[in-house]
Amino acid sequence: MTDFTIASFNVKNLIGADQEFYEFLSYTPEEYAWKRDWMADQMMSLDADIIGFQEIFEEDALRDVIGEANKRAAALNAATIPDESKRYHRKAIFRKLAITAWNQDHLAFAPNVADSGPGARRPGVAVLSRFGFVGDPVAIQDLPEPLTIPFAALRGLEGEAGHYTLTRLSRPILKARIPVGDQVITLFNCHLKSKLGEFIRPAGAEFAPEEDLTNYDPVGRALGTARAAMRRMAEAWVLRKFIIAELHAGHPVVVLGDFNDGEHAVSSEIVSGEVPFKNYAWMLRHDAKNDRDRYSEKENERITRAVEAVRLHSAEKLFVRKSLRDMVYTSAFGGVFESIDQIYLSRHFHPDNPKRIADMTYFSVLNDHITDGSHPEAPYNKLASDHGQIMAQLSLREDEP
Repeated sequence: MTDFTIASFNVKNLIGADQEFYEFLSYTPEEYAWKRDWMADQMMSLDADIIGFQEIFEEDALRDVIGEANKRAAALNAATIPDESKRYHRKAIFRKLAITAWNQDHLAFAPNVADSGPGARRPGVAVLSRFGFVGDPVAIQDLPEPLTIPFAALRGLEGEAGHYTLTRLSRPILKARIPVGDQVITLFNCHLKSKLGEFIRPAGAEFAPEEDLTNYDPVGRALGTARAAMRRMAEAWVLRKFIIAELHAGHPVVVLGDFNDGEHAVSSEIVSGEVPFKNYAWMLRHDAKNDRDRYSEKENERITRAVEAVRLHSAEKLFVRKSLRDMVYTSAFGGVFESIDQIYLSRHFHPDNPKRIADMTYFSVLNDHITDGSHPEAPYNKLASDHGQIMAQLSLREDEP
């Protein structure tokens, strides 16, 4: 039986020292050393076989962190794992205590195509795999054809009701196929558009009017939030389309990353898919001619199977159901705690599926560093991440004879 772990790690603005990533923001050498130290410790705590990273501004900085984690793993193993001269070196506990190094040849980085240099940097994503990859990982950001979402005219109105067009994702999606035991899993690492409002700067102006808080414009700022939400939902649909292609090809799928909203928010529901209606036989048919035209029991079963076949399931929610815990969170803002980082699993991993390929045995959250900056007890908010790190522990099921 093969046990393996998959983690999602939003690192919060990883870049080397003395490099301006956002306007007027950079790390001193001391701050960068602190951040590298903290990240290496988090990687050691996770000890995950597959890690999806978000907010990577610079590949070299991430490789530096991985190198530091590997050095610490080697030192820890040397101090705690007995060599073969010890008669007890084969005990199982020592196999579990050992930390396997991460091979940097198995790191895939997707830079952001909108990265515009100092002060206007844009973050990318990365995947690190102890198992390597099958083929080359693929970055998805510039769409080969614009995505145009038309809106239907409301009842009583005629003509075009407007549309929304997307040509580029705010951050890349990284798709990787990863061999685990005798299986190959398709993994998507994403970082959907944030909740920060999108404001349009007039030609020749230094800033958008809505950014001037001394002339607070609640209506304009609400429109900026609406723009961000529309972009995030459109990006979620693009991701969903790629997920469905993999599922239709028969591939087990894992989707992880920073969704920038809760598990029941719209963009997350777009990514994970519909929840089946309790009984489609209660519903009027799409082509109903009278109030008795409803789906049959056989159609109800067929529709339910079709919906379930392409749904993704939150590892967090599966864990909550199994453990009876009532709350998990990966972020805090203004006193609100929620999970905006997710690991989603296809039906290939669901406990109710008798043909599942693996069982999720545990779900971990590292969130003791989380602060919304409103209290003085967490002075390193700039250097640690403002996200919790999450990890799903899984075991491949052996084929039955």
